[in-house]
Amino acid sequence: MDQADANAKPVRLDKWLWAARFYKTRGLAQTAVEKGQVLVDGERVKVARNLRIGELLSITIGDVERQVVVAGLSDVRRGAPIAQALYRETDASIANREAQAQRRRLFREPAQAIVGRPTKRDRRDLNRAREFDDA
Repeated sequence: MDQADANAKPVRLDKWLWAARFYKTRGLAQTAVEKGQVLVDGERVKVARNLRIGELLSITIGDVERQVVVAGLSDVRRGAPIAQALYRETDASIANREAQAQRRRLFREPAQAIVGRPTKRDRRDLNRAREFDDA
């Protein structure tokens, strides 16, 4: 740890997630941390926890999980290039995301497009897909 890292003021987890542009609002970042979708070094933490440079974050957004290492601290939201300098994504995380994207391109789950209770049209589409699978 060099002198700049030692003098960096602490930043709350929710503010850092917002500043690094993982979430559009601090409220969304707070909700994700409370739901356990953001882990610090593999453990659930509170929203107000202060981050340190070098900590490993596991961030789940939708069905995509990212493993990032904190490279810088900021509580101010700036442009995307500056925000991307606040973290480094691990090589394993990048490979995993690319593999998931490839699977999504090859096969789309029919029920994933349905939000809430299926409509009559959705139900008919699902039944047709089931009949096709059974044949």
